[in-house]
Amino acid sequence: MIQHVQTKIDPFTLEIVKDSLIAIGDEMFIALAKTSMSPIIYEVLDYASGLLDSKGQLLTQGNGVTGFIGMLSDMVKQTLKKFGDGQIKPGDIIIINDSYAGGGSHLSDVGLVMPIFYQGELVAFSANKAHWTEVGGKDPGSFSNDATEIFQEGLQFPCVKLFNEGTMNEAIIDIIEANVRFPELSLGDMWAQVAALKTGEKRVIELYEKHGKDTVFSSVEYLLDHGEQLARQELCKLPKGTFEAESFIDDDGFGNGPFKVKVKVTITNDKFIADFRGSHPQVPGPINCSYTALVSAVRAIFLAITNPSQDANDGVFRPLEIITDKGSVLSAERPAPVSIYWESMLAGADLIWKALAPIMPHRLSAGHLLSVCSVVLSGTHPDTKEPFLIVEPSVGGWGAAEGQDGARGQFCIGDGETYNVPVEVAETRYGVLVDEYSLHTDGAGAGEYIGGAGVVRSYRALSDQQMASVTFGRHKFLPWGINRGKDGSANHFYVEKANGEVDGPYGIYARYPLNTGDVVKLVTATGGGYGDPFKRPVEKVAKDARNGYISIKQAKEDFGVLVNPETFAVEGFAKERKQKGE
Repeated sequence: MIQHVQTKIDPFTLEIVKDSLIAIGDEMFIALAKTSMSPIIYEVLDYASGLLDSKGQLLTQGNGVTGFIGMLSDMVKQTLKKFGDGQIKPGDIIIINDSYAGGGSHLSDVGLVMPIFYQGELVAFSANKAHWTEVGGKDPGSFSNDATEIFQEGLQFPCVKLFNEGTMNEAIIDIIEANVRFPELSLGDMWAQVAALKTGEKRVIELYEKHGKDTVFSSVEYLLDHGEQLARQELCKLPKGTFEAESFIDDDGFGNGPFKVKVKVTITNDKFIADFRGSHPQVPGPINCSYTALVSAVRAIFLAITNPSQDANDGVFRPLEIITDKGSVLSAERPAPVSIYWESMLAGADLIWKALAPIMPHRLSAGHLLSVCSVVLSGTHPDTKEPFLIVEPSVGGWGAAEGQDGARGQFCIGDGETYNVPVEVAETRYGVLVDEYSLHTDGAGAGEYIGGAGVVRSYRALSDQQMASVTFGRHKFLPWGINRGKDGSANHFYVEKANGEVDGPYGIYARYPLNTGDVVKLVTATGGGYGDPFKRPVEKVAKDARNGYISIKQAKEDFGVLVNPETFAVEGFAKERKQKGE
């Protein structure tokens, strides 16, 4: 690889090239969505794409899923490690989903990496990572919530060439077709990823042709250095010291647990250190996450703390240091199962959030639903008699913050800017009816500012022998309140059977059998509250009761306000509220 001398470029050109790189990342992101075959990609946006330099440093990333920040770099660095001695050629595309050494999530998230050459020199990489509807394994949807080793979770692509100098490796295609339940979806999404990579390659070459190697190289260095400078400026504004938190992950899907996780956050003018040592060792069930997944989660909360509007690149994260024990639930090693890795991954982000929220109320809210709350529903369509598969995350409540109530019906921190499968799409393509999609107003998360409501989403089976695998973490340990605000409520689901029986509530359940008329009722958490509930203005309490966010009983017990059940007028105050000066 040729080493370029960084030359002095005028600031206007640097900004133009920097913004052009970001625009290329955005175009790659859109190209993948518009050409994909699966709703989990084109509706939910469960993928990420980006550009990296020739060393594997992230330059720009388009994200549906926040939890993928950092994983593209790991994929490219593993590619360089394996093929970096001259084996990378123009026209190569590498496929990789190794949870431990290249990618960092579960096997369902398949990554593609493409080297970009200009005038015979490796100058960059385009890369993406997308959730395939199927990668095989023992269960439909592949990410089994009762796997005991990674070999049960689907096909593993250990950083191998899908294309070799432009020639497709037909054997890999044959293996995919023979091992996945919906090959037309998985392969269709793979081709969408290839299209997005080639879009990035085309635009990068155009950029080099327009501005020249030295200018683009200098702009890349400027982009990374500028990201670092902005991060360090914000780091200097943070409270200095050491802050600690601990929490628990509910269980691992087999009834084991709870599992203690802990963090010690040290903030100086130069460093942001997250030390997770002492957290529970890796466990038999698939809630383990790899170190790369933990890094991605910490990066997301680091951005939230420092500069949420900043474009992500590897320069931004230079002040960040992450320490953990090898073989822990937060840094698992092969062959530990990792298919529902987000439960521990997001617990890592939540620990930092919990440690710093009391001292950073302007940036961090109270606790939220936290879990991806994933649903995998499979069966046979009653009309077409064809198999169907729903794979989707669920929305829920976010915590209240200084000066504002919690957001209602939003995805967890790891999901970022993703979406539900629309009701119309679900009912058209799958063998279900959506009986209900409403806010879950259970009155939890009381405070001066109240936690945001979760949702209720109910799927009614229209054929026999359907199966629902549901992974709802934060089922036992609730979204935490701060500054005297009360905790939120739990994620859980019920099954309302056609014969009138109700089974549940459950958190994690593998392959619950559903027959015609049975309803799986998914209920997500309300976020934690912020501040003393007795300080919530009485007119807001009355309005909450009128809107159904709290009951008349809760208005009295949690907020000390007596509300007329018919007119919703304020009729007085409970003794406790009077004692506080109302």
